[in-house]
Amino acid sequence: MPETAAPRTPRPPRWRALAGLLEAAPPRVMMLLGAGIALLGSLIVIRPLASLVLLGVYVGVSAILSGLLELVSRHRAPTWWTRALAFVWIAGGVIVLVWLGRSIEFLPAALAILLVVGGLASLGDALGAKRLSVRVLALAWGAAQIAFGVLSLTWPDLTLLVVAVVFGVRTIVFGATLITRGTRRLIAARRPPGAQRAVAEPSRRALAWAAAGRYALSLLLVVGAVGGFGLDDFLSEGAPVVDGFYDPPSDLPLGHGRLIRTGESLGREPDRGSVSRILYTTRDAHGFRAVGSAMVIVPDDPAPGPRPVIIWNHGTTGVARGCAPSLTDGTATKWAIPALEQMLARGWVVVAPDYSGQGAPGTFPYLIGKGEAHSALDAVLAAGEMEDLVLSPQTVVWGHSQGGHAALWTSQLAEEYTPGLDILGTAAFAPAADPLELARELTSGDAGAMLTVLVSWVLVPYADTYADVDLNAYVATGARSIVREMTQRCLSEPGVMVSALTALGLREDSPFDTENLTSGALGRRLAENVPTGPWNTPIFVSWGTRDEVLPTASQRALVERLCAQGEQVRAVPVHGRGHQDILQPRSAMLTDLVRWTDTLRFAAVPPASVLDDCEP
Repeated sequence: MPETAAPRTPRPPRWRALAGLLEAAPPRVMMLLGAGIALLGSLIVIRPLASLVLLGVYVGVSAILSGLLELVSRHRAPTWWTRALAFVWIAGGVIVLVWLGRSIEFLPAALAILLVVGGLASLGDALGAKRLSVRVLALAWGAAQIAFGVLSLTWPDLTLLVVAVVFGVRTIVFGATLITRGTRRLIAARRPPGAQRAVAEPSRRALAWAAAGRYALSLLLVVGAVGGFGLDDFLSEGAPVVDGFYDPPSDLPLGHGRLIRTGESLGREPDRGSVSRILYTTRDAHGFRAVGSAMVIVPDDPAPGPRPVIIWNHGTTGVARGCAPSLTDGTATKWAIPALEQMLARGWVVVAPDYSGQGAPGTFPYLIGKGEAHSALDAVLAAGEMEDLVLSPQTVVWGHSQGGHAALWTSQLAEEYTPGLDILGTAAFAPAADPLELARELTSGDAGAMLTVLVSWVLVPYADTYADVDLNAYVATGARSIVREMTQRCLSEPGVMVSALTALGLREDSPFDTENLTSGALGRRLAENVPTGPWNTPIFVSWGTRDEVLPTASQRALVERLCAQGEQVRAVPVHGRGHQDILQPRSAMLTDLVRWTDTLRFAAVPPASVLDDCEP
């Protein structure tokens, strides 16, 4: 049956509390306020980070006003229910306003709680609604608010950005509404007395259309909530899970490079070898005790005697604990480690550290040389304590991208830190060898999405490692929680799309003071982490001529610097290849790499044509 009209109870809508306070304003004042509010909304949409503080104030004030309106308005829900929620609204608004003076990072949790409270209020309204369509819409709206409140805790950085932009759009709409309302009142005031139009009662057809609209909106809300949870499941399922193997015991062995435990690999194994995980003691960038994890890949048919070692320093995977390569499926394959099966066929053991802070707890040393090098060298010492495995001191260090930086530091510190290892040479593929120059290069242009994520991954570990690097000095107030959240996701998980979307949303409003990222304490620390040698053993440097991540000019500058220092350098630019492509099985670089590595071990007097491209 079509719905019939029911007596309406005057009730100011909760989400338009401010509009109710402006009802008595003169038309011209209302139009002027509308124009100002619309302009403010436009600025907020363009600069969402600046709006987060305004958003917090808006949320706090609106919550208090909503609570007060709940107390003085008549509702369909039971009185005790509306009063209880009213006091929750008021208390929540006061807490938000008070806490904003300490940290805006509290805002995502506040939004989540207030969304849940709003959802409960809507559910209460549904209990007393007489029209079926109104009841259904109230139930759907209440359930959707509760659902989105729960989801906002899962993705707080994206929630903040979306809500900030939505707040800006709503502010524009609110301003436009005031302009329209003021214009209409001004026109109505100029009409002759008694010229007001009669208001007709809604017809059955109009009521039917209104009910259909409510049902359609209810369906949309339900689909949105279900879709939100479905997307949450998809993004969360791909996140790596750190199992109990990586939790260190309370009583650690004394010294660094000591084996704590071994375990089975979680991923695929290469055709010619078997893979184990190890947990071991190491030292962080300051020399304090830490714990690291690594993979040890042993050939199936080794030659007799001690086995030489390749240290594989992996490239950027993220900076969170769950970004450890030993947690992913394909890390110990030829697609992830270049020339892996060739090295296993020659009897080499490959030790692949995660670095401390990945897998094992701790602070991840992203582009922090000493922390990376300690993790790599200690992994070899710990692997030497494994049963039925005898390692030769002969070691070659490989690394890609971040791992190229780590490889150079590993060889640079080996003689002092692990004098028992005989470092034969270092191979760095597209290395991020100069963090300071890289930061200057990246920040010289526009702040894009990739830069936003990358700077987060550098800045947060540096701030966590060095007391003089203050995160607050480089990040906008409203973006600190966003920057922290970006460091909690890995390149291998679908959730990194949230970081990318957030970064795209900040494209015109960078969260960083990019002009000062290379100065002050951060600039000094970046300069400290440029490897300077000496190495005194051959160095292999390779990069793709179409590298889309790191400037190829920086690789050529590295080769020139090493040659100027008197190092033996083999430079192998790979034409037509990108940042990752140079590692793939068909890359032309692999033939040179295998030949170079073989020559290091077997040639009593290595030929200069193989090892050194520097001019005499």
